[in-house]
Amino acid sequence: MLIVLVLVSGGILLWPMIVSRGSGMGRLTPADAVQLINRQKAVVIDVGSPAEYTASHIAGAKNAPLAELPTLLPGLVKNKSTPLVLVADTGLRATRAAAVAKKLGYANAQPLINGLKGWREAGLPVESAAVNAKG
Repeated sequence: MLIVLVLVSGGILLWPMIVSRGSGMGRLTPADAVQLINRQKAVVIDVGSPAEYTASHIAGAKNAPLAELPTLLPGLVKNKSTPLVLVADTGLRATRAAAVAKKLGYANAQPLINGLKGWREAGLPVESAAVNAKG
């Protein structure tokens, strides 16, 4: 009876960790990203192409296309403990970019759920070539 109690208790304690692994844990909502940027000075890395970045990006984001991320990221963010918010148009490339960043030693790299599209849908501001040309 005691062994069953120990196994059940252990299962109850481990269940949240097991569920969180498969649920997209570590992916940021736009609101979570804003908090991370404001509270922990997270750096936003846009992994879209230069043309996509020029067309529209989150204010203050740095551009490092996914294919060039392993070479560019260490120059853009020297402190590997700095939180990173990785962004692409719809979020798919950002998820791959987070994996690349983690392999490079950036433990706090997280993709933005639904990418720039989700950011816009949340009513958050973006910069574009038209805005940059004016000011």
